[in-house]
Amino acid sequence: MSISLEAHNASKRYNRGWALHHCDAAIEASSITALVGPNGAGKSTLLGAAAGLISLTEGDIAIGGRLVDRRMDLAVGYLAQEKPLYRRWRVADMLAQTADLNTDWDDRHAHRLLDEASLSLEDRVGTLSGGQRARLALILVLGRRPALVLLDEPMADLDPLARLRVQQTLMAEVADTGMTVVMSSHILTEVRDACDALLLLQDGRVALHGPMDDLVLQHRILTGPSADSLDWLPPADRVEVRTTGQQTSVLVSLAPSILPAHWINEPADLDEIVIARLRSAEIATPDTVGA
Repeated sequence: MSISLEAHNASKRYNRGWALHHCDAAIEASSITALVGPNGAGKSTLLGAAAGLISLTEGDIAIGGRLVDRRMDLAVGYLAQEKPLYRRWRVADMLAQTADLNTDWDDRHAHRLLDEASLSLEDRVGTLSGGQRARLALILVLGRRPALVLLDEPMADLDPLARLRVQQTLMAEVADTGMTVVMSSHILTEVRDACDALLLLQDGRVALHGPMDDLVLQHRILTGPSADSLDWLPPADRVEVRTTGQQTSVLVSLAPSILPAHWINEPADLDEIVIARLRSAEIATPDTVGA
């Protein structure tokens, strides 16, 4: 089962300012989307609002075409950044409590995921490694068989091997069930390998959104003499202009078919695109806060 998520002018204002401001995004069903941005960009606020835990000041969010309210949608699985687990409990206790609270709990599926993670029902949560706790928290979400999974910083503080195993679990679930996943991180490399789409937030607004492969194909780096004028390049297509010595490099969202003499057209990688978008963002406002 798969389901889409759409945000329309989603905005959340606190006393300190806007955590989300005019946020518009459409996340396709059965996709794995990386929700990326610096600390305070509004990632946790957007996920919390999509989960029905935070009320928006303006706008709305729809899941599968139905507007989100303050009631948790049974089709949605949400994992907070804190990964709420009781350290003194056994793994079996965590599963039993989650099963009691969720009528759609799939015990057989949860136990299969436990076996794959080499977790014992008798293990105490407090004795597990950080990677094992992350996988247990994810299993408690996936055991509900949600159509949409919202993960807030699921890879934080994990070593490379633990991160890879969490990614593999998610990718296998999407392949098996077609569920939709949105997972946040302030570090693109943490989630890039597991995701097929990118949603970049900056100061509570969407700075970039789309399939990762398409974004990489669309953006190019044009390099030429710094003495040359850029009048031939439409300002709307320029993402960032950087000049060092006698050379100018321009990251563009759409490259012209013909370049002036002495200019070259080269591919840009996703890291370069994200960093340039964040550096050159003109949407920042002084009263914006976020998480």
